[in-house]
Amino acid sequence: MRAERLRDAIEEKFWIREMNYYAIAVDGAGEPCKVYASDAGHLLYCGVPSDERAALVAAQLMSTQFCSGWGIRTLAATQRRYNPMSYHNGSIWPHDTALCAAGMSRYGARANAVQILNDIFEAANQFNMRLPELYCGFPRIAGQGPAPYPVACLPQAWAAGCVFMLLQACLGIEVDGERREVHALRPMLPVGVEWLTINDLAINGSKIDLRFQRLGEEIVVMPSGHAPQGIRVLAHL
Repeated sequence: MRAERLRDAIEEKFWIREMNYYAIAVDGAGEPCKVYASDAGHLLYCGVPSDERAALVAAQLMSTQFCSGWGIRTLAATQRRYNPMSYHNGSIWPHDTALCAAGMSRYGARANAVQILNDIFEAANQFNMRLPELYCGFPRIAGQGPAPYPVACLPQAWAAGCVFMLLQACLGIEVDGERREVHALRPMLPVGVEWLTINDLAINGSKIDLRFQRLGEEIVVMPSGHAPQGIRVLAHL
């Protein structure tokens, strides 16, 4: 299959064993550019790595070299070109962070997604709930908010939309429209949230309401309000 050939090519050309990470590019001479960048999180989102390699990438993304406390930097703080005020070399883009979180969640790392959602929510609070296109990647300091990027678009549509991707990453929701099924794979609720409802989730011409409830150490999911016939809600705890 074409997808399998593409995966094999990525693994062969971009995986760097000594980094436990993927190169950001291949240069003109065919040599990998051994740079720790958040782009590898997009490979997790697409389901490219094996479980073992995904865990190694996730560990790097959740380290303090990437995680500032306000989200994931585009470039790790250890890299030569790192600059927390740079447009792409160390700043934080909420939508980029969300893709990384969704990628980690795809491999079962719900707790990582919850932590990242919490960080982004607290950053949004600092921007009066209007997430900008990007902000600076300085480490989080108690009593201070994230440093704004001077010319960032505020608000920005893809930044606002990242909230829904982060929430899906925490809840582990997958929709199978053909079978008219909603799967909740080991869901976790955001920090401090005891219950949450999703209204009008569209599935193959119908809509359903779902409620997620914290009960002890578990999160249960059930139809809430309108529940059309023929739609199954399957929880995988």
